[in-house]
Amino acid sequence: MKKLMIAAASGTILGLVATTQIAGPLIAQEADNSASVYEQLDLFGDIFERIRSGYVEQVNDKDLIEAAINGMLTSLDPHSSYLSADDAAAMRVQTSGEFGGLGIEVTQEDGWVKVVSPMDGTPADAAGILAGDFITAVDGENVLGLTLDQAVELMRGPVGSEIIITVVREGENEPFEVSIIRDTIKLTAVRSRTEGNAVVLRIATFSDQTYSDLESGLKEQVAEAGGIDNVDGFILDLRNNPGGLLNQAIYVSDAFLDAGEIVSTRGREPNDSDRYNAELGDLAMGKPIVVLINGGSASASEIVAGALQDQRRAIVVGTKSFGKGSVQTVVPLQGDGAMRLTTARYYTPSGRSIQALGISPDIIVEQPRPTLPVDGQEDAAPKPRSEADLRGSLNNDSLTEDEIRQIEADRARAEAAAALRLEDYQLAYAIDILKGLNALGPKK
Repeated sequence: MKKLMIAAASGTILGLVATTQIAGPLIAQEADNSASVYEQLDLFGDIFERIRSGYVEQVNDKDLIEAAINGMLTSLDPHSSYLSADDAAAMRVQTSGEFGGLGIEVTQEDGWVKVVSPMDGTPADAAGILAGDFITAVDGENVLGLTLDQAVELMRGPVGSEIIITVVREGENEPFEVSIIRDTIKLTAVRSRTEGNAVVLRIATFSDQTYSDLESGLKEQVAEAGGIDNVDGFILDLRNNPGGLLNQAIYVSDAFLDAGEIVSTRGREPNDSDRYNAELGDLAMGKPIVVLINGGSASASEIVAGALQDQRRAIVVGTKSFGKGSVQTVVPLQGDGAMRLTTARYYTPSGRSIQALGISPDIIVEQPRPTLPVDGQEDAAPKPRSEADLRGSLNNDSLTEDEIRQIEADRARAEAAAALRLEDYQLAYAIDILKGLNALGPKK
């Protein structure tokens, strides 16, 4: 059967069992364990029959068994679960880049639903949902005590329908309600643009299209700049990227590495481990790279940030990432359902597991919350004066018109960069880093 590794991961893990001769006492111990397992299965069967015959209302056998299976899996960790036929089909659609819903990646913490990240351009993003928000109720129904899948099911509904979620946010004194209209989520995996002389590659998710979109977007921006010599460097924006397919994380990391390890995965058994290495070829052609991360950067995005950081290929800027360092294998089951099971942890090239710890940026830069300007504040600020404003000041006749135009263009770019700080402080900081590194490089 084909298996899908998410959490990064897409690929196949083979569960190999080594057959060897074992000493007598160990065999006896395993026989005792097997007997205990069979006793517990008999207990399960007894409880199942008692529920069927004695529960106050008639129950659906299939639903009861699926709930028992899901309970067994969710007891392991927040990311293991049973997927019904409908859920498995929805997951396959989601990894292809288009699905219906709100556009948020969620996990569970202390019984509450926690937003890992809103996805770019989705209803949740437009409604102002932030990474780290807690969803405590859906349409007035409390989610405490529900499994993550049950809470997610509450948030599903027809495209165009309204949902009201109750949000608890750090820094806010009271919970507040947010109205969101469900929509079909069409994710653009990568958006590319140029800010000043820096090429910005915004990676929203790791779906089937991520690497191809990254490659085409990068080449397009370099061509529009007039060649790689006119580019200071590249910014990989992985903020609020909830992850996705492992193979795409490997492709993206490999795109900027000529050699060395990208990531390794280690399961319970030695033969359940894999190591992925970079191949020759750097799309950035050696230009500096800055990676932006925050608390909404999880899973596959952490693989990319960790690989480029450990291989000293990029400067990581922002705030600590989410810390999801586990790999889930999705195994198809009979009846078109599937099992999502945590089968391994992943490790960065230096051998560090980021599970629960996250990726720590090289430079910590908080994104300030936008503040409303005070009435009349801008008007009150005096405009700075320069030598050119003084009456009778001397003209500068030592520069050609072309040199003057170049100076004015450089000033305009600097002013545009300063204006960007009000819109996106972290991105502006990353651009300044690339500008500084470029200024210290060899003269063109």
